[in-house]
Parts: sequence; C-alpha cells; structure tokens
Amino acid sequence: MPASYAYLGPEGTFTEVALRTLPEAATRELIPYVSVQSALDAVRAGDAEAAFVPIENSVEGGITTTLDELVAGEPLMIYREVLLSITFALLVRPGTALADIKTVSAHPAAQPQVRNWLRAHLPEATWESAASNADAARLVQEGRYDAAFAGEFAAARYGLKALETGIHDAENAQTRFVLVGRPARPAAPTGADKTSVVLWQRDDHPGGLRDLLGEFASRGINLMLLQSRPTGAGIGNYCFCIDAEGHIADRRMAEALMGLRRICLQVRFLGSYPRADITAGEARPTTPGTSDEEFMAAADWVARCQDGRF
Repeated sequence: MPASYAYLGPEGTFTEVALRTLPEAATRELIPYVSVQSALDAVRAGDAEAAFVPIENSVEGGITTTLDELVAGEPLMIYREVLLSITFALLVRPGTALADIKTVSAHPAAQPQVRNWLRAHLPEATWESAASNADAARLVQEGRYDAAFAGEFAAARYGLKALETGIHDAENAQTRFVLVGRPARPAAPTGADKTSVVLWQRDDHPGGLRDLLGEFASRGINLMLLQSRPTGAGIGNYCFCIDAEGHIADRRMAEALMGLRRICLQVRFLGSYPRADITAGEARPTTPGTSDEEFMAAADWVARCQDGRF
C-alpha cells in the first residue's frame, strides 16, 4: 500500500490545513484529488493508504457528498477525525476592488457560511460553485471568476490578494474532517470515542425510526448526528447516517449494534474512533445501568439463572 494520503484538493484547501494537523501526515505523501469521490476511490483502488475529506460542518450539518460516498460502493472505515475552525477570506486578483466583483465562487458548503455577508456586501454578485474553495481560488487566478471565498492562506499559493478577511455568518463555525481507509480492526477505545453507522430499514412503517433509535436510547447511548439520505430506490426510500457516543468494544454499543443488525435490512459499520472535541477525562458519565461492568454483571446473573444458581 502506498505511504500516501489522498485529500480534497487542490493545494490550499481547508482540508489540507486540517490534514497537516495529524502527526502521521508528516510521514506520508499528501496527494490532492479533484473531488471527495476521487479521493475515496483512490483508497478503494489501492492507490492511497487513506483519504482525508470533510464530512460535517456546524452550520449546515452533514456534507452529503461525503456521506453518500460512504453509504454506497465498496465499504470504507473512518479512523480519525479533526475539527477545524473556519473563517473565510475574499480572494481577488491584485487591483480588483469590491465594486468590480460580479461573480464569486467557492465550494457549495461555504455558501451557507457566507450568505449574509454576501447579501450585505455583494448583493448583485452571481454565485458559482467550485469543487473546493482552493479550486475556486485557482479559477479566480485564471480569470474565470472575480472572487473566491477561501482560506486566507490560499492567497499566496494562487497569486491573489485577500480583499476581506474574517468572513463568517456564524461565530465559532467548525468543519469536521475524517481520515478514511479500508476496513480493518478499529483502534482500541480511548474512553472518548464515536461510532458511525448507516442503517437501512426493512420496510417503511409507523414508528420505524423510533425502533432504530430505541436500540441506542435503551442502552443510554447519546446520538451526535442523525441524517437521512435517499437510497436511490424511489421517493420516500431513505437510509440513516448516525454518529453515536461510544466504541464498538463497549458492551452497550456492541449490544445496540447487534439489536440493529437483527431489525434492519442492512447495517454498514463505518468505524469507531477517537473524538476530536473531548478527551477521556471530559466524557460524560454513562447512564446508570449501562456501564460495561453492569452489562457483565447482568450477563452473569442470566447465566446463573440458566444454571439454577440464582
């Protein structure tokens, strides 16, 4: 397997900045790809060890391109996550004034994060989507568009000027990125972990989603992300992408996944991995009756009942 990480490029994306915060990135060749799909496909094809892609932002929620790629195709698994605070700069070619800007470009996920600023300062400008914010900067450099919303750090890479900086509609906006590889044994639990799965219902019936969520709730497992995605099988057919607190090695999580496997048409395990927002010492206490020790004590009691030793 090549000692390389694929990432959403080109150079100068927020994805690259977030990737370089991983210590292991210093020992890998970092290869930019034009899209999330092509980066993940590089892993599936064996051309890269792992891919680093955005999966969620605090303004709009899950990034559907990434979720859909993880839902479909050959299975992949999440190994790490990184949170990055996001603010944008308005990048232009030198000599461009605000009044000269008729077209602006960025990744679609950036638009909800700068929409109010754009309405207030460039109400007549036309929005054009790009494969990434850095790609938008490249297109401005080539003269395709007048301005791009991207990281200020991308200005020097593309010979542009930051006309405005610190642009964001929501304070403390963050984007979550994940390191994705081929399926393997998850890393050992840290005490502050997250498990990601995709669930498909057997059929559409009243209370169906409640039944799925009940497998988590009855075991005291908190959900961190719940997003429905169309399956492509027709209107009203959805699967559910879920992030839940805990690790597959935890008894309560393992039992929840077993319960889901029994009642769902399909369950795709996307990994158990360390959370980026807290450490083990900051993790919330488990709900009474849901610790590993209590699960094992309950299992031991059942075994004694079966043996007539109660």
